[in-house]
Amino acid sequence: MRLSEFRQAIKDEFGDGYGRVLTSDLVLTRFGVTADQALAGGVPARDVWLALCVEADVPESRWYGVGLPVPKG
Repeated sequence: MRLSEFRQAIKDEFGDGYGRVLTSDLVLTRFGVTADQALAGGVPARDVWLALCVEADVPESRWYGVGLPVPKG
């Protein structure tokens, strides 16, 4: 997952405003820091996304494939 895909997934799942609040304020138990801090520290975007999904109680059916462009063909 690229950072742009992570940002799109946040927007798709939580909206712009709430998504920004979550990534900057919610401490992810798995990492002990916020999503923004984890990303800045080099944690892969996919790992941060999955940890955020767990913390925010996102249904597992929506964990994968979000933020990705629609496949061509």
